[in-house]
Amino acid sequence: MTSRTGFFVLSGVLLLVALVCVGEGVQLIATGKPLGIGLGLCAFVVPPIGVWFLRQTVRFGRASERLARELEAEGGLPVDELKRTAGGRIDRDSADAVFARRKAEAEASPGDWRVFFRLAVAYADAGDTPRARKTMQHAIRLHSTNEPARSTA
Repeated sequence: MTSRTGFFVLSGVLLLVALVCVGEGVQLIATGKPLGIGLGLCAFVVPPIGVWFLRQTVRFGRASERLARELEAEGGLPVDELKRTAGGRIDRDSADAVFARRKAEAEASPGDWRVFFRLAVAYADAGDTPRARKTMQHAIRLHSTNEPARSTA
């Protein structure tokens, strides 16, 4: 299953759970008992949190794809130069070497979203998903703050 398919399946499940939560909340409030009313009101809090999380994830994905398309148009997408095992897994030493180079590029150009995009890919290749996501968010912020300057020039 691709990550996009998995995302849509999980999004559907999240929306289904949100509907069930609201339905159960209505039934709990309808009991008229204080505990039921309290739990019912709490059940109404869960769906907005889930929908907010889903919205943030979609925004992150779209922004990442936009940056990837722009970088591809410039010819700056990172080339897959990683060595792989016979089973197709990324060789750890190869990923570490690429990561060290990408990190040095980011330290040399702290205001360039492109180097942070490539650093995020290196983090992902090294298996550090939380840092990859955080670094990609930084690249998105850098891109959005530099965008008005490029469009007016």
